[in-house]
Amino acid sequence: MKTKNILNKLLYFLFLTITIAGCSSSTDELIEELTIDREFTPVAVTARVRNQTMVELNWTVREKVDNYVVEFSADDTEFTNIFKSVEVTTNDLPVKIELEGETIYSIRIKAVSSRGLEDSKWAITEATTLTEQIMLASEPGDIEATQATLRWRPNSNVTQIALSPGDIIHDITSQELIDGVAVITGLTGATAYSALLLNGTKTRGSSTFETGIDIGDNTLVTVDDDLFQMIADAAPGDILLLEEGDYTSQIGTITLDKSITIQGLKADFKPLLKVGFSIASGADDVQLIDLDLTGDVASELQDVVSYSDVGNFNSILISGCNIHDYNRSFVRGSTTGSILQSLTVENCIVTNILTSGGDFIDFRNSDVLNVNVNTSTFNNCAPERDFFRLDDAGASTQTGLTCNVLVDSCTLYACSNSSSRRVLYVRFQANTITVKNTLIAETLSEGYSDQSRTDPNPTFDNNNYFNAPGFFNSSQTIYDGSGTHTELDPGFTDAASGDFTISNQILIDNQVGDPRWRN
Repeated sequence: MKTKNILNKLLYFLFLTITIAGCSSSTDELIEELTIDREFTPVAVTARVRNQTMVELNWTVREKVDNYVVEFSADDTEFTNIFKSVEVTTNDLPVKIELEGETIYSIRIKAVSSRGLEDSKWAITEATTLTEQIMLASEPGDIEATQATLRWRPNSNVTQIALSPGDIIHDITSQELIDGVAVITGLTGATAYSALLLNGTKTRGSSTFETGIDIGDNTLVTVDDDLFQMIADAAPGDILLLEEGDYTSQIGTITLDKSITIQGLKADFKPLLKVGFSIASGADDVQLIDLDLTGDVASELQDVVSYSDVGNFNSILISGCNIHDYNRSFVRGSTTGSILQSLTVENCIVTNILTSGGDFIDFRNSDVLNVNVNTSTFNNCAPERDFFRLDDAGASTQTGLTCNVLVDSCTLYACSNSSSRRVLYVRFQANTITVKNTLIAETLSEGYSDQSRTDPNPTFDNNNYFNAPGFFNSSQTIYDGSGTHTELDPGFTDAASGDFTISNQILIDNQVGDPRWRN
């Protein structure tokens, strides 16, 4: 029995020795090159939709492979019918390919061998394009009171334009198709329209516009009229329509003591005014629309709008205006007992409001309860002061009311450009703040707020900060910690000249900033 055990152990050690020797022998022969008979399939493939119908493709490139084939199949996962086939080189990546809108595309990519191997197997992905947009921006004078000129890429396959409200159908003529231009008549003044450009039942573009106001029973003002007197003579609720032209020889502050609308007759040709507005008791609802407003330091024309009287005021709307070169405030409320329910600023470009002796939107003694600032650009506003100052000294701050502030789809450039200044200096007793889709750039501002009474839980969503670090600095009292913000260079076309058109594709896709600069 002992002899048998000894024999078994000897056999085991002999087997182990042979095995180890075999392993040692195999490691001496290193594999320096993998033998393959076809190229590797592209990996890390991404497909992103840009500008509605353009698909941007990218993938990891490999050595010794420079050429690829990309195929698209429309609403067909089996690739039965190939809609488009494109040859791509590594130098083309990421490659952008224009497709049709409202379509689910199956996409396959293979590497093409240049060294005698078989082509790779297909890598498969997909992308869904959005509604196509071949309509072009309107040109000055295109939109009038009762008709609109609509434009699209010439020689495109289109058949009709459908407008609402009114269920208007315009059949596109052969000449209109060639020109890419059609005039739609029979529209109603001061009406918001939506237009769809169709090829049969498929949408190829869309547009929204608002027709100009029809003179009708409203009061027409010309450059030869005494503007101050015509405003003084107007009845409560009147609409004054100012013809295009230069009114700047009439300088001063206009007192508004009744509800009134002062509006440029044509949005594309704004009347030029050198005035400010003092809101007095009785001016419950004021609208300033499609005006070009400038200040004048020599005549102490320092504020665009000032609430200078005790009273309860319902609303002020500042829309479609170009406002520039005032020495103090944009909207100012300095009178205790003056309470404004609603301030709305939309579709405006505001430049060089220098806030000497005041802040930009400055309600330190008066109260404003609802502030909505949207789709506007602010350039060099409050360069060394606060952008919003909504204080705790007015008549309604301690009464249980809430001040609501919304900033949406705006571009702020070099505003509150000082390390001790803030964009949201809000101390009204109860306040809620929302800032979204907004681009803030080139400012040394401390950030949003260092005040304990500013809304401690503001809503921030989809904002971009470029060279504006204070707005997402966690050491600040109020900062954007939403996790939704970016810090990208917008690629402004010419900020020094006031052209804030952005070139950063991510910001364009994310729809950040004043929409006028994303076209």
